[in-house]
Amino acid sequence: MANARALILGEALIDIVIPPTGEIKEIPGGSPANVALTLGRLNREVQLVTWLGKDERGNAINNHLKASQVDIHPDSFNAPRTSTAQATLNEAGAASYQFDLQWELPTPLLDNSILVAHSGSIATTLEPGGTQVLETLKNVRKYATITYDPNARPSIMGDPEIAYEKVIELVKTADVIKVSDEDIDWFTAGAPFPQIAREWCNLGASLVIVTRGEKGSSAYGKFGSIDYPAQKVTVADTVGAGDSFMGAVIDALWSLNLLGAAKREDLQNITKEQVDFVMKRAAQVSAVTVSRSGANPPWLKEL
Repeated sequence: MANARALILGEALIDIVIPPTGEIKEIPGGSPANVALTLGRLNREVQLVTWLGKDERGNAINNHLKASQVDIHPDSFNAPRTSTAQATLNEAGAASYQFDLQWELPTPLLDNSILVAHSGSIATTLEPGGTQVLETLKNVRKYATITYDPNARPSIMGDPEIAYEKVIELVKTADVIKVSDEDIDWFTAGAPFPQIAREWCNLGASLVIVTRGEKGSSAYGKFGSIDYPAQKVTVADTVGAGDSFMGAVIDALWSLNLLGAAKREDLQNITKEQVDFVMKRAAQVSAVTVSRSGANPPWLKEL
């Protein structure tokens, strides 16, 4: 379809990045927004439905995403203020987060131009937007592939057992899930990630990808399971790494013509060779992201 697009539902915010030494910076971020950013830079048609204030930070996010070919739904600018996330970096470049945010979901137009719909992280757990996201994904599933990244945020998601109940509702709706081993560990109180990945496949997911940082990643589906090594790269920081990985997974499935409700059976029967292509693309994109400061995924021409 010529006008096929990705619909991304979720938070866009300002990351207030605090390094171990040096200058504090304010950088546009938010997990779903970073997925949209990645797709825009990979030349995919993408719309973000989010919740921003008509303020200086909201304008900064709008300009940042527009510069990377992301369309922001016009009803996204009705929040009383733009949300923030304080990202404190350790010596290894890993970030821990504290949030000041509100989340509601404007009502997007759902039609057959939507090839893939994605959400995750805070957008799927913080109310009232969390319930709105789940209902929207259920409604758009008749047109689109559903992708999901639980992306645990312990400081805002509260009790992990209660949060996991919401995760499972999203898992039952999703076709493709990307999750880190640390996320699974927090949500499930230490359950082995291969066990959880297979349980999610049994709940209906065609492809479950578990990222494990420097240990690489693993993919699960009807094809079985495959482990992949991490690309060796000098890490600047890990901000946005998982989000760019997720965006690249969507991009690769798009290239393989495996997106859209009409392709759901083909996606369920994805081959090991196709999974190899997806994982190689995602590792390539995320490696570039971690080699640079902030959520700064590569443009298509850089690959």
